[in-house]
Amino acid sequence: MTESADPLRQIPIWTDSYFNRTRAIVRKYGDKRVTYAVFLRRPVISAPKFMLEWLEAVGQARETPFTLDLMYPEGSWVGAGEPIVYISGSFANLVDLETLFLQKIGAPCVAAHNAYQMCLALPKVAFLAMEARHCAGLEMQQMMAYAAAVGSEAAKREGARGFIGNANDATAHWFGARQGYGTMPHALIGYAGSTVRAAEMFHETFPDENLTVLVDYFGKEISDSLAVCRRFPDLAAAGRLAMRLDTHGGRFIEGLDPAESYAVLERHAPGAIRRYRSETELRYLVGTGVSAAAVWRLREALDEAGFPRVRIVVSSGFNVEKCRVMADANAPIDVVGTGSFLPEAWAETYATADIVEYDGVPMVKVGREFLLRRNGARRNNAGGDRKANR
Repeated sequence: MTESADPLRQIPIWTDSYFNRTRAIVRKYGDKRVTYAVFLRRPVISAPKFMLEWLEAVGQARETPFTLDLMYPEGSWVGAGEPIVYISGSFANLVDLETLFLQKIGAPCVAAHNAYQMCLALPKVAFLAMEARHCAGLEMQQMMAYAAAVGSEAAKREGARGFIGNANDATAHWFGARQGYGTMPHALIGYAGSTVRAAEMFHETFPDENLTVLVDYFGKEISDSLAVCRRFPDLAAAGRLAMRLDTHGGRFIEGLDPAESYAVLERHAPGAIRRYRSETELRYLVGTGVSAAAVWRLREALDEAGFPRVRIVVSSGFNVEKCRVMADANAPIDVVGTGSFLPEAWAETYATADIVEYDGVPMVKVGREFLLRRNGARRNNAGGDRKANR
């Protein structure tokens, strides 16, 4: 049984023990109404849904009113140190919840911010959330898919195409879909014995679905892409065929080396080479794996062979920085498959809560005075109160 399924029973064994002991002391000496301020130490996109819903469930189970004053509604940009929400209620009934409610807000807010930045970096490109295999369990998988959807919607409001879906059925609803997207893993190509045969097997089994084919298994990204196009010319002409580049960082794609990678970008995006600022950016431009040069080379080959409507899907390490480099090189990408919106520096996800009022009297530990409610403070955008025992 999870703590979300039976919160009252599970809270004491999962929370930090000093909160349990504090609860016992407060019950002995008298309760007070307190207000917590919840914040992160870095800029984020507000993604509070899991925390708020859990607090509402606990409030209802304990039959006590919690007031959740959301200062930054879902999808809003939040500055470092800005309280996202104020939580008010009985100290005895809130003190043992801090460990658990903080777990549910920090990582989603950072992941939402990363997804938002990625979508804005490549506003004309569609994104596919592929984070599931990198998550530590089902609850994290739900939170990260939700975060990608929140970040995507924030970017869409600024004109980006954003995330169009994800890779599994359980979390597809966050993207307004009934099921996850995906065609084949590398394992199917190994099983089939050739890239073309794997594509045939997929199409014979799912004839009405669009076909996206992995083309790096045998290290023949260009040759296998063209072979698949020639095998399925009708799908190619109809725009129902895509090639997915997922070449790992240990080698160049077929036909490229350092010199030829530079030559490809010199033909299509010469300014990008002159603007790179770090070794990482240079690797994304002309290095091994799925570089900007690799994407441009595949596009060249498809167009030259008469397949201009065949799309290019890319994956393998697409984080915020790599998306920005691809944008600078104007790489001809149609879809990015990514799980790299997950936080890379986990310490950045640590949310913090401090009590800022006791029975209406402002009070907070020294150095955290910035958390105190400002006189006449107004909620950002469309914030509002939520009652946990409505």
